[in-house]
Amino acid sequence: MTEEPRLQSQPRGGVPDVTSTIAGYRAVCERLASASGSLAADAERASGFRYGHEDWLIQFKREGAGIVLLDPIALNTLGVDWSEFNDAVRDATWIIHDSLQDLPGFADLGLKPAALFDTEIAARLLGMHRFGLAAVTEHYLGITLAKEHSAADWSYRPLPRDWRNYAALDVELLIELEQLMRADLKAHGKEEWAEEEFAHALAEGMGPRKAHPVPWMRISHISTLSRDRQGLAIAKALWEERDRLARRYDISSMLLLTDASIIEAAVKKPRNAREFRMIRSLNERVRMTTGSEQDKMFERYAPIQRKVKPSIWRETIRQALALKPAQWPTFAAPPSDESSGSGPRSLKVWAERHPERYERLQRVRQVINQIAEDTRTPPEIIIKPQIIRSLCWSEDPASMDVAEFLSQQGARDWQVHLVAASVSRVII
Repeated sequence: MTEEPRLQSQPRGGVPDVTSTIAGYRAVCERLASASGSLAADAERASGFRYGHEDWLIQFKREGAGIVLLDPIALNTLGVDWSEFNDAVRDATWIIHDSLQDLPGFADLGLKPAALFDTEIAARLLGMHRFGLAAVTEHYLGITLAKEHSAADWSYRPLPRDWRNYAALDVELLIELEQLMRADLKAHGKEEWAEEEFAHALAEGMGPRKAHPVPWMRISHISTLSRDRQGLAIAKALWEERDRLARRYDISSMLLLTDASIIEAAVKKPRNAREFRMIRSLNERVRMTTGSEQDKMFERYAPIQRKVKPSIWRETIRQALALKPAQWPTFAAPPSDESSGSGPRSLKVWAERHPERYERLQRVRQVINQIAEDTRTPPEIIIKPQIIRSLCWSEDPASMDVAEFLSQQGARDWQVHLVAASVSRVII
């Protein structure tokens, strides 16, 4: 690593155009098929602007093919066959930074990586304290990337040149990073660990999306209403109406009504026009202010915001207030600390109420910390803390098969082989 990282402001091969036609797509597939080696991959979404989480731009790079930018929305509209892309890259390893962010979108499109190398996972295994893409490229290549448009509205068309430049830089250096990080993993004896982690991430990222069982309960600070069932009824009604409108207009729900506004309405329960007007946030268009060029992007959605009149929220609240107590929802509280399978979250509770379990946990944590120090790997990477807490909270861990328990809890084989024997010795 150089003392002063040098700035790379654009890809070495120049800033590519976006491919949005079937003819262009097929030409891209031919280029990628004639190239070789791993495939650097990334995707951009319009989170914060649009309702869905679909990819609005996908970026790839392969040695011999250069960088390509694809517009998946436009291509899907034209009836693109993504299997042509899968065939073009065949068994190439896909290099992705923080793959669990991008794999679900690739899966939705029908893209099917044969294998994965995740540069963030590799950085964590190697004990790096900073593992964002910028930090990793600085560490291994002495290069800092120009990063200015991460929060852009990627559904905007046509994409400005500087946005395309940003997107291309995300895959520009991934191939070099894979080569250097593979060598580092091998030198530290962590190559097999990494392959297991990559395979696990690939299976998880390409699997079905996990829907929240009670979506409206994701409202920020919903616990404020845990003892107020009528307030919960208002919050639920406002969330559902906001979600319906956001889906209809394809706009981020937070641009129609913020979570803070929902909570305020649920707490105050306005019962007439005067009380409703006193809640300013229900009567004003949501304005996002960042003090940057991003503000102009939010303003593009003002016409949609103006379609959603305050009267909609007022009527939604009126209907919720008209519900009978038997119709009010209940707050789905998490399991109590004592009944939790992984025990209390507070170590003070462990120490004061369950001293034997607390001492057991301390012994196991000491073992894990020693293994982490010996292998120069963060302890939370060696094994998830929640798994260790669940083990130590068990009624009779001395009679358990520790290796089997760790596997059942989701630990990978390398983790089980690394810690099971040592943990078994101190679990009694």
